[in-house]
Amino acid sequence: MIEEAPAKIPLTQTITRGLACKCPRCGEGRLYGGFVTLRPRCERCDLDYSFIDTGDGPAIFIIMIAGAIVVGAALIVEVKYQPPFWLHAALWLPLILATTLLPLRAMKSLLIALQFHHKASEGQLIARKPHE
Repeated sequence: MIEEAPAKIPLTQTITRGLACKCPRCGEGRLYGGFVTLRPRCERCDLDYSFIDTGDGPAIFIIMIAGAIVVGAALIVEVKYQPPFWLHAALWLPLILATTLLPLRAMKSLLIALQFHHKASEGQLIARKPHE
């Protein structure tokens, strides 16, 4: 269950905290302990990060954006210059790594901050009494 924020945080501030990889509640604590490994809780406000479940969402967004950039650029270079295949590999492998790995942390923390802002959580069934 997502813990309540002390006051309503504006969406712009939530987005800023997300892109800065900071705690979605206080904006000061670090979100990550490793490259994309989350800490168990915030070191400043003690927010428990167990509610976080971004799944594959950040990776899907990044793959779609990076794919459009790299494929578009590769097609333009191929049609205009027709370089050998080894040159394609030398050009596009670093671009693929740069367009996927560099924005991954920020995209994941942005989705975490938005999840916290909108109080998104798993769906739950309502227990109903049987008809008598």
